[in-house]
This record gives sequence, structure tokens and C-alpha cells, in this order.
Amino acid sequence: MRLTPVLFVSHGAPDVLLAASETVQCWRDDIAPRLGKPAAVLAISAHWQAPRPTVSLATAPETIHDFGGFPDDLYEINYPAPGAPALGQRVLALLADAGWETGSVARRGLDHGAWVPLSVLFPAADVPVLSLAIPRDGSTAAHFRLGQALAALRQEGVLILASGAITHNFSWLGEANGPPRPQAKQFTEWVAEKLAAGDAAALLDYRALPQGAAAHPTPEHFLPLLVALGAAQDQLPQRFQPPYTYGSLSMDAYLWGADEVPPAAPATT
Repeated sequence: MRLTPVLFVSHGAPDVLLAASETVQCWRDDIAPRLGKPAAVLAISAHWQAPRPTVSLATAPETIHDFGGFPDDLYEINYPAPGAPALGQRVLALLADAGWETGSVARRGLDHGAWVPLSVLFPAADVPVLSLAIPRDGSTAAHFRLGQALAALRQEGVLILASGAITHNFSWLGEANGPPRPQAKQFTEWVAEKLAAGDAAALLDYRALPQGAAAHPTPEHFLPLLVALGAAQDQLPQRFQPPYTYGSLSMDAYLWGADEVPPAAPATT
């Protein structure tokens, strides 16, 4: 059985859709063809945290423009993908079986950590999307276990999309297309090395590195990567490397379980 892939993307600033064409090109041309069309997407964004893992049971999740100070064009984007409440019940059951206390909400929509990459990966908005909040005070090990609990969804055609950042320090921000800071490059390459080696233990302890704590003054943008790593079931990922944005935001993406572009579906007559 071919497992549905797991994908982590560094979603960058919201204007990535307008200003970082190389990132969009990577998502559209290099990653999307390897995904096929999943039955649904489970979106795990750094921008939704809750006291416990929480699913949105919205049947038609709204597009949340959870940012300010960007060009007007961004606020006019709507991503009208259907929700996936039945999948939400499946996720709640899987997490309960793994010992998690969970929650659900009726109407929460898609924040930019979800709809920005989804609007490129599945531009027709025809794949149902379920959002899952990460536990606000959860440890790195807890987020890894969360991913392990969700791994069974890969046998059911569900793409697990984790959206965060490899580096996320606003004090490092520079020019939109400026050269990357050495500190950002150092941490980004360390992460790449550990992922390539399957060294989950090192990644769970990333804050032991001076550059780890500097790259993430708060942890929420790194934690989705650890959820993805848990769901990957010891597979090693492909790395995609769009250029840095704002001189410090690594735009690296990682894809597990999709080494080749899947064959096209046979034509029907």
C-alpha cells in the first residue's frame, strides 16, 4: 500500500503569494505533482494553538486573513475548500485512542498558515480540509507523539500538511530579497542534516543549540515540523529549497513518502 505523503512547508510571510515567486513555483511545480489528489488534507498550522489538540468541524471553513500591513490584494484572496467534519471525528478518535485529551470547535476557518500553501498546492479548492490546533504548552516530544497518533490517516488517503517555519526570528528580518543571515543558514543546514539522518532525538532537543533558541524565540513555528516527523513513520524526506525571504526566513519544505511523481490516473471514456 502506498502511504499518502506527509508535507512540511515553511509558509513564510503572507505575501509569499505575491512577492516570492520562486517559493510558489516550488510548491506548484515541484511539490504539488508529487501529491496527487488526496481524499482530504489535515492542516496543522503554527497559527492555531489551543490548550489541547482541537479540530475544526466547519463544513465550509472561512478564509482567515490573520495579518496586517500587507498589500490589499492579499485580503481579497478567498480559498473556498470544503471542510471535513467526518475526518474530524476520525482524528478525535485516533487521538483519544492514543491517550490525548482533545477538543473541537464548530466554525474555525483556515488561517494563512493553511490557505496560503493550499491555494498553490490545490488551487481548485476541491480537496476537503480539516484544521487541527497544536497543543499550546506541549513539549517537542508531545508534538512528535501527536504525529505518530495521526500516522494511520496516511493509509486512508489523507495528506498531512504541517505548516510552520524552519527559522522564525523577527529581529533577523531584512530586505525582502536580501542575502540570508549566517545564523539562519547555520540552523537551516543543521535541521536538514538531522532530517536526512533520521535523527529525531536531536530535532526534539533543538533548543539545546544556541542557534536553535535564536532561530525560534518562541517554538510554535517549529513544532509542526515535529508533528510531521512523527507522522512520517521513520521515512526520510525529500528537501526542497526555495530562496530565503526577508533575509532570514528559510523557505525549506520537506516531503515524506513521495519519492516520485505518482502516475496519472487512467483516462476514462
